Amino acid sequence: MSNKSKIRIGIIGCGNISQAYFNGAKLFEVLEVVACADLNPEAAKVKATENGCVAQTVDELLANPNVDLVINLTIPAVHAEVSLAALRAGKHVHCEKPLAVHLDDARKVLELAGEKGLLVGCAPDTFLGAGLQTARKMVDDGWIGKVFSGSAFMMSRGPESWHPNPAFFYEVGGGPMFDMGPYYITALVHLLGPVKEVSAVTTRAFEERIATCKEQFGKLLPVSVPTHSSGTLVFHSGAVVTVTISFDVHRHGHSPIELYGGEGSLKVPDPNTFGGPLEVWTPTTGEWRNQALSFPYSENSRSIGAADMAYAILSGGKRLHRSSGALAYHVLEVMHAFGKSSDLKKHVSIESNPPQPEPLPLGLIKGRL
Repeated sequence: MSNKSKIRIGIIGCGNISQAYFNGAKLFEVLEVVACADLNPEAAKVKATENGCVAQTVDELLANPNVDLVINLTIPAVHAEVSLAALRAGKHVHCEKPLAVHLDDARKVLELAGEKGLLVGCAPDTFLGAGLQTARKMVDDGWIGKVFSGSAFMMSRGPESWHPNPAFFYEVGGGPMFDMGPYYITALVHLLGPVKEVSAVTTRAFEERIATCKEQFGKLLPVSVPTHSSGTLVFHSGAVVTVTISFDVHRHGHSPIELYGGEGSLKVPDPNTFGGPLEVWTPTTGEWRNQALSFPYSENSRSIGAADMAYAILSGGKRLHRSSGALAYHVLEVMHAFGKSSDLKKHVSIESNPPQPEPLPLGLIKGRL
């Protein structure tokens, strides 16, 4: 299907996040965006003009023989529907997070891809950036010894003050766990391997929010999902990590992720970014010290996961891609386990057990993986 040197991309969904993907795709010589589509034809035309591709309807894009891989940037509620349609059309799929709202739908996506011999990938791919790849190398190289425990905090007051369309953040498929949780849980699985068990409590502080963004200022936003989740992840590696994901907090003083090992501690960069800072403490130094990043892609490089998938496609199955559907399914199962554990008031075992994503090799050439 490809021309053996590039994978041709069709982007479905030309909303708030799409330009980051258009820009990111331009960083990698293996990717070429040839088409885009949106339910709003004008939005697709604007993005097509800005980025030098063709604007099409969704059906036209799915039927386009020049599209090898669909990047699915639709709202979470239709992620599975659009991904399934792309797979039925014979296209590989890379989806914005989460892979689906419901586990059954995510499973259908992976099963159909397997039947058709197609690949599925999913955001976030920020763990392929310089910050988290350097952190992974430090963990693998034993800078802090065996990791026994850690913490992860994503706490804010929510997106209604800045996002132009914030309502869906408080609907089923939204909330802080499904919006921001994928960054943190994916980063932890990248660093420590898969999760074995979850114990958690979920709550919501308000039944309604008030939008203060200029586009919808004063609009009431009903809240139908948990807005604060606190829990403990037990990893197959033996590490135990405390995780809090919340839209109910004005300010806090916690690092995004910290790992605690037998020989030191590591402050890991914000997993919603590609760069640093990265800090390490050991008994030898007796202080936190900044660590230089050893890998490229410290700037916003969304589409790096699609680029990694593109090389896997071109390899004809000889290479695995890292932002995989299996990883995204595992992260989705872990996120659902927070609510399940809270409802049942018990520990919840995680059934999926994907391989830990392979680290990127040192000495990458910019524009390649």
